Amino acid sequence: MSSGLYSTRQSNLGTTLDLKKLKPYGDTMNDGKVQVSFTLPVADSERAVEAARQLALKMGLVEPNVATHIALDKNFSFFVVYGSLKHSVDYDEIQVESVDVNVMTMEETDDFIRENFGRKLRVLGASTGTDAHTVGIDAIMNMKGYAGHFGLERYRMIEALNMGSQVSNEEFIRKAVEFDADVLLVSQTVTQKNVHIQNLTELVELLEAEGLRNRFLLIIGGPRISHELAKELGADAGFGPGKYANDVASYFCEELLARQQH
Repeated sequence: MSSGLYSTRQSNLGTTLDLKKLKPYGDTMNDGKVQVSFTLPVADSERAVEAARQLALKMGLVEPNVATHIALDKNFSFFVVYGSLKHSVDYDEIQVESVDVNVMTMEETDDFIRENFGRKLRVLGASTGTDAHTVGIDAIMNMKGYAGHFGLERYRMIEALNMGSQVSNEEFIRKAVEFDADVLLVSQTVTQKNVHIQNLTELVELLEAEGLRNRFLLIIGGPRISHELAKELGADAGFGPGKYANDVASYFCEELLARQQH
């Protein structure tokens, strides 16, 4: 996009954008253009395409167009549908509970810990329960980190221990006590049938039963984790997609300091 076109679009926002009736943006303001994709448990056919179109209509799309349909196997088909969304939301009325923290760099975090704690903070992480995925916890913990954001192992003032995946909640808690952890990081990638809810609920209940819940700062993360959900489950904070080690470290540094001062 040229800078001139971008500037023109920016200048038009004040007269065309209505936050009381916020809709998706495609080519022009308020056109409501969206793209949705889904799988149907039927063979790819003209009948299946029509089923996808009718489903899009029931989703609230105006003049939906099935742009792509692919046979996944003889009994399943995949669809990409374009259309205009007729619904809107009142953006001014939306309230979301989120982690509000001043995100520090790795160097700033190390200086913060050195100045306010005078020792390394100990952070224990794992993918607990039956979850065999480590990409999430590795992105936060491992030295190389993810997307240009170094993991906690690279921080000079953090002692980070990554237990990996499929760690039982009981084993995780035992290690937390042995490690004398300040912070517990739990990653949950597998979410089918809300297994992440069940596992995290069990973890919190075990910590409470052992009288250990207030000993640790408990942070959870994953593709379907939000701060609001984390609080509901009994954790201290939750981080979803698009968050990195510096986001997490900045939060637990400030939170631990606040608790220390009280």
